[in-house]
Amino acid sequence: MNSNKLRIAVRKYDPFESAIEKIWNKFKQDTACPLELEFEAFDLHTLYAEIIVKNGLKNGEWDLTFINTDWITEAVQNGHIENLKDYIESSSPDDYPQGWSPSLIEMQTFDGGVFGFPMHNGPECLIFRKDLFESSSEKEEFKKRYGKNLEVPSSWEEFIQIAEFFQRPKEGLYGTIFAAYPDGHNTVFDFCLQVWTRGGELIADDGKITLNSKAAIEGMKYYRAALINSEMIHPKSRDFDSVQSGMAFANGEIAMMVNWFGFASMCEVYEDSKVKGKVDIAYVPAGKGGEGISLNAYWLYALGTGSKHKQIAYDFMRYAISTENDKLMTLEGGIGCRKSTWKDSEINQLAPYFHKLEELHKNTKALPRMDDWAKVGDIIDKLVLDVINSETDIEEILNNAQQKYNEL
Repeated sequence: MNSNKLRIAVRKYDPFESAIEKIWNKFKQDTACPLELEFEAFDLHTLYAEIIVKNGLKNGEWDLTFINTDWITEAVQNGHIENLKDYIESSSPDDYPQGWSPSLIEMQTFDGGVFGFPMHNGPECLIFRKDLFESSSEKEEFKKRYGKNLEVPSSWEEFIQIAEFFQRPKEGLYGTIFAAYPDGHNTVFDFCLQVWTRGGELIADDGKITLNSKAAIEGMKYYRAALINSEMIHPKSRDFDSVQSGMAFANGEIAMMVNWFGFASMCEVYEDSKVKGKVDIAYVPAGKGGEGISLNAYWLYALGTGSKHKQIAYDFMRYAISTENDKLMTLEGGIGCRKSTWKDSEINQLAPYFHKLEELHKNTKALPRMDDWAKVGDIIDKLVLDVINSETDIEEILNNAQQKYNEL
């Protein structure tokens, strides 16, 4: 380990990588920091292995990391990341915590301690091509075919019908895409959304996870039908994670999708985007008895307990979440977390739906804070893969998954 370097483990994503370099260069210039930056970008599984499994934050391999809220409980309870409370009391970030939505402060707060600063957010939502939905010829054809007006879907049933309407593989356009790549995240998020938007709950009254509820059964029946419906789905749904799905949307291949808000705004700043100025967002569709609830998961800067440069690392984190740099992260293609960024006139000129983030955050649910959530996530990932890759009875699959969870 080089003592002259500040080492950061970063989630592999071009906007994150370009933003962190620009913010560091500004920090170095403004503070005369004696260290050099060294960062490495990893995909999700590898990042988790680097910082948690291999104890990279404990042993000083990494001073700082990008960490998502799925892993935060495990990281805190097993001593991987530093409590920032004393640092904050000594030198607080500007307008902290009032400058952020409460939904971006809660997940990293444990027993009065603070274990990270929000750096990228954006709940799941419906992202759609407004140019298609506003087209007079598309409206006319839809009315002719279905006898009703073409409108942004608010139910999962409408979602299927509209996706089938826009399915035009010969034109390189597909109705929708689901990020069904088995990485322990996308499939898990889809499972939760299918449950929640049908009025179901992931956690029962006794505090235990429920995987075989009526809402889960209905949701997985829908999900299976959608993934095998070649009349509505992008053919690479099973191979693409959320980032690749977002890139396909930016490439003009998708009419609408449920994905992270960040992939909507990326369409406005990504140089090769083919849908710049043609995008809008809405709530996630809902099933009977449910509502369009968004899933809230976000990325944090966190300080490793084994870092030899803790004060400098904290100073950099504090600098990176300033009003100016939160906006910079957004302009690079990430999603800033400050309310000031969401309301910023330049940002909303670039992406006219950015101000909707505050409203989205008022109706979100988060994954449970459990130190063994990674294991639970693996069970859910496996059950979803069984759902979409087999013809086994859905209830049987969910009951088996419930049994595996009970044995944890």
